[in-house]
Amino acid sequence: MVEARGGECLPIKMDVRQPEACENAVQQTIERFGQLNILVNNAAFQMVQKDLAELTIKQFHETIETNVFGYFHMLKAALPHLGEGDVIINTGSIVGKMGKGMLVDYATSKGAVHAMTQSLAQNLAEKKIRVNAVVPGPVWTPNIPATMPVEKVAEYDTDNAMGRAGQPEELAPAYVFLAAEDSSFVTGALIDVTGGQLSS
Repeated sequence: MVEARGGECLPIKMDVRQPEACENAVQQTIERFGQLNILVNNAAFQMVQKDLAELTIKQFHETIETNVFGYFHMLKAALPHLGEGDVIINTGSIVGKMGKGMLVDYATSKGAVHAMTQSLAQNLAEKKIRVNAVVPGPVWTPNIPATMPVEKVAEYDTDNAMGRAGQPEELAPAYVFLAAEDSSFVTGALIDVTGGQLSS
């Protein structure tokens, strides 16, 4: 989804695992709005496997291709259109810091996103392009009931200090802050929005 400052949206259905699809999405955005200033990488694939023997090579590839390569493809497509003062915001996960036994591939991918974010922040600092990540804890999204066992869904909101899962709209202020000029001295940051779930 692409949105302009005036609120106009440009829905684009695509597969971020395909570099050509990412390039096409960026091109459509430039043609429609004339510029690109903020890239938010948020696409993700997650599938619970409690038994490591059930985690297939195919699933591991799909997770890494979506959650890591997808971000990289979007970055490569967007970068020629970004300049001083522009922003890249990646979506990490608390499990990328602390691990999760039933989400080995997902946690691995999100750890990579965190490292990518901090490395890109250093790499793009000379161009004055800021790169940060929002790091959610448990958040109610359609992924939860679709990818977790029923018993895990029932206790999904109890793993943090607030004793509940977050709602997607509770993450929004973190993205807005990182996109705004108010955060002009913030780059390479991993902003935890976890309800008090700590990584250590």
